[in-house]
Amino acid sequence: MPERPEIVCICGSTRFIDEMRAANRELTFAGVIVVAPGEAEEVVTDEQKTALDALHLRKINLADRVLVVNPGRYLGDSTRREIAYSHATGKPVSFTDPV
Repeated sequence: MPERPEIVCICGSTRFIDEMRAANRELTFAGVIVVAPGEAEEVVTDEQKTALDALHLRKINLADRVLVVNPGRYLGDSTRREIAYSHATGKPVSFTDPV
């Protein structure tokens, strides 16, 4: 049976959703399993954001490594928390724009 594919969790500001989708496509076509932030068409309440942030940390737990999509080297508060969590759990972190 073949070895399981690498799992990568994409992190970053939802303002870069198009860039995250592009990274997802590129990784998927390279044979990687991708877990990414959830998307919403409507405004997200504070309660929903808190729940989504907690869920994204669980996605990081599933991953072998984390890819931060950060055009212009932008890192928001949620992304910084996800990076700190990734480091605390021993997940390697890479960036689309080196910081």
